[in-house]
Amino acid sequence: MTQDFSTRAIHAGQDFDPTTGAVIPPIYQSSTFVQDGIGGFRGGYEYARGGNPTRDSLQTQLASLEGGSHALSFATGLAAEDALLRAILRPGDHVLMGNDVYGGTHRLVNRMFTPWGVELETTEFSDLERVRAAIRPSTKVLWVETPSNPLMKISDIAALAEIGHAAGAVVVVDNTFASPYLQNPLALGADVVVHSTTKYLGGHSDVLGGALVTSDAEIAEKAGFVQFAAGAISAPMEAWLTVRSIKTLAVRMERHSDNAEVIAARLAQHRAIERVYYPGLPEHPGHELAAKQMRRFGGMISLAIAGGPEAARRFAESTSVFQLAESLGGVESLISYPHEMTHASVRGTELAVPEHVVRLSVGIEGVDDLLGDLLEALDRL
Repeated sequence: MTQDFSTRAIHAGQDFDPTTGAVIPPIYQSSTFVQDGIGGFRGGYEYARGGNPTRDSLQTQLASLEGGSHALSFATGLAAEDALLRAILRPGDHVLMGNDVYGGTHRLVNRMFTPWGVELETTEFSDLERVRAAIRPSTKVLWVETPSNPLMKISDIAALAEIGHAAGAVVVVDNTFASPYLQNPLALGADVVVHSTTKYLGGHSDVLGGALVTSDAEIAEKAGFVQFAAGAISAPMEAWLTVRSIKTLAVRMERHSDNAEVIAARLAQHRAIERVYYPGLPEHPGHELAAKQMRRFGGMISLAIAGGPEAARRFAESTSVFQLAESLGGVESLISYPHEMTHASVRGTELAVPEHVVRLSVGIEGVDDLLGDLLEALDRL
């Protein structure tokens, strides 16, 4: 019988310590492991770059939650993306990604891979016909981000997986905004799921990390070799902190979603707001699709400020409970100005974020406090 998500989040990969009976497995803060004779590895462990029990426990947990058979834990989300792309791509290959993805993902491919002969193209992934038209014989990767960062576009994972597979491409879904609790791309046909575990999986703004999850043994082997050879692993403490945080992922995502739904509905009526980007609103493009492929709508909201760029900047700098900072997915609420913060690297491109848009990462504080903070700041505009 398949266990509930919360049960797996707490128990997958988390066997008690057989020596002491400790409920929480220890942190294996060791760089190397004693061998039983030359080449006689204990439990397969030799050197921490190649494997560590704490990292393995996180990888088991992640694979279980995403419904995959293989997971790899990295030092950062971009390290995970880099390893995956190096495992798949060769000069002359074509990468097709959405036109509203995280700026760092676009920067990675555009600045690191295209000089080595990889071709990058972006298009509107919520329009399946435009995706089909952009496919080439050399297309090797369809890079999907849904909900997208920061305009919360919703892409049809199952349909895109069909399109990608018909072209012989690997379909990758960045599931950072949704988390495994709200959305499982592998079950919808994706080949690989990517996470910045720094965000909702870590959930407390105190740890960096990234992950790949797949059921494709060949991709897992190739990406695993890149990780081993280049060394972008998560350290034991970071892995342990992420494991600890994931145990409360379900309850946190419920509260994030509760708060965001209230805030989005209220701000949609405010005179200072031109538009609220939140898939939980019935008027949001892709609302019905999001309701179909997500459990709930999550804690990320973007706002187009009616007063233009200067008003947006003043708003972003004038809240108090919402703190001005990059990143997202923590228990505390954050506000950012993507045009000059998270997406500064894509200014002047098709991915440029409108200058009057701010992004909210809605935390798990009291919703009345959060809403009051935002309304006070908006009323001053």
